[in-house]
Amino acid sequence: MNERDFADLAAGHALNALSDADERAYQEALASNPHWDSHVRDAAAAIAALSDIVEPVDPPPSVRASVMARIADLPQQTDVSPAPDDDEDFAAAGPAPIDLETTSSRPTSWGRRRWFTLAASIVAVLVLGFGAASIGQYVTRPASVVALEQIEKAPDAQSASVTMADGGSATAHWSASTGRSVLVTDGMPALSDDQTYELWFVRGETPIAAGIFETDAAGRATAILDGEFHSGDTIAVTIEPAGGSPDGTPSSAPVVAVATA
Repeated sequence: MNERDFADLAAGHALNALSDADERAYQEALASNPHWDSHVRDAAAAIAALSDIVEPVDPPPSVRASVMARIADLPQQTDVSPAPDDDEDFAAAGPAPIDLETTSSRPTSWGRRRWFTLAASIVAVLVLGFGAASIGQYVTRPASVVALEQIEKAPDAQSASVTMADGGSATAHWSASTGRSVLVTDGMPALSDDQTYELWFVRGETPIAAGIFETDAAGRATAILDGEFHSGDTIAVTIEPAGGSPDGTPSSAPVVAVATA
């Protein structure tokens, strides 16, 4: 078994989607190659991250039926060895020898295994409440969007909006219990290439730099403020040279200032 095959099995193991035979192969390969344990950690972390950011929902019956139909159409391996006794202690038995010559001469067996593991994993994910088409979206969502959702779910979530002189708007979202804050803009003016918008916490009389951000063509952005939000902070935006204020203090008057107290 090569490392890529093991990574496939590690993903299936994390989803509890392996057959008894594949589970044994997974355990034996891990015992023989302990340095592959990074794949185990990565798979477990990915599943944990998905479960933390997505609310469980019941998938439509049609989706499950479609997936099961696809599994039924997959070619099945006919020369699988009998599954081991459920009471067998894999750890006590120790790693079984792996015949590299036999393994390398049967690539189609592992190919079918990867197909089955993938299909079984999709079913497991759907049971957990994820839509197959949505998994990539959740994994690749910007940190600011994830932070905004966490703020909105907090019991002390608050928000306030301001309208700019040129018609643009900005809404600050914050939660003291999470210490997080996000600014959502719409209609902000476009800046030249040598300028950028910079976020600030204004704490009392002291401005604290909280990161820079860019808007899209319509002046929209969802920007997370770097650093911990404190109750009473004013969330402000200034226009600074590209890369942010060179000395860590605002070089212009705020174009946005949202009081949180």
